[in-house]
Amino acid sequence: MFIFDVEGKEWGMKPMNCPGHCLLFGSTVRSWRDLPMRLADFGVLHRNELSGALTGLTRVRRFQQDDAHIYCREEQIEEEVLAALDFMKHVYDIFGMSYKLELSTRPAKALGEVAVWNRAEKALASAMDTFAGKGNWRENPGDGAFYGPKIDIKVSDSMDRVHQCATIQLDFQLPIRFDLKYKSDKVADAAAPDGGGADAPKAGFERPVMVHRAMLGSVERMFAVLCEHYGGKWPLWLSPRQVMVVPVHGDQFGYGEAIVGRLHGMGFYAEVDTSKATFQKKVRNAQVEQWNLQLIIGKAEMANGTVNIRTRDNKQLGEMKLDEFLDMVVKDRKEFK
Repeated sequence: MFIFDVEGKEWGMKPMNCPGHCLLFGSTVRSWRDLPMRLADFGVLHRNELSGALTGLTRVRRFQQDDAHIYCREEQIEEEVLAALDFMKHVYDIFGMSYKLELSTRPAKALGEVAVWNRAEKALASAMDTFAGKGNWRENPGDGAFYGPKIDIKVSDSMDRVHQCATIQLDFQLPIRFDLKYKSDKVADAAAPDGGGADAPKAGFERPVMVHRAMLGSVERMFAVLCEHYGGKWPLWLSPRQVMVVPVHGDQFGYGEAIVGRLHGMGFYAEVDTSKATFQKKVRNAQVEQWNLQLIIGKAEMANGTVNIRTRDNKQLGEMKLDEFLDMVVKDRKEFK
């Protein structure tokens, strides 16, 4: 952590979202009816990494995580984990990345009761069977965190390189350390008013289970992974250079500006090349700069209200009415590479 002194008190810059979410959960009395309770946070985090460990965007000192924590009852674990896995699949299908699942189980120096660990691991395994099918994931014995078992999601990019981005982890310890509890719908055991353990809440209350969930992990690191995955050839929906309008002659500059205005109004990033370069040079520049689509407009296109479409790979899609083109890219923007 980055630690510094403020008027005689020690302060630290937030390195993770987990404690803050625990404070939010514990800020008022919770009921079993409130669960599952899901908290998400994109707040900025700081970690004082050693200078020798810093590497581009993959390891930095200031970053953000698409972090979420789910507080649930033990019997809700399987349902919540399955929902997180479905969310993960939705995200990585959009990016066109494959993944493999591993269940990391109780390590030798685990905290908490073995019976609770066994039930949690069984719930995770059942969720993975439902999600991926039996035999389509592997077990990684003893590699869980000390505070609970976890699902490791190994993502493969377009070059079959493996990255650890998404994560789903169970945590039994933070709820104890922050004394998190909720009013139970179960009848308290009079013979065990403390719930049957030094770490248990008082009678009438139960501890929630905490699920740590991230789809991208560090957003900066995920951006670096995507740069490598796409090799600089961003798909249209994600590209910072979507449409370049290339007029054949200066007489078509006004028509080009009108096209760009309509594209901007629809949420696309577009430019028109009004430079003094030759037409061939403009087309070449657009290809080198990896613009997904080039709209060639000449005298005929301006007269007909059309555009002549080329892709980044110089594939010619032909002439099309401007309105038809706009309808096509809005409908199929994920299909264009």
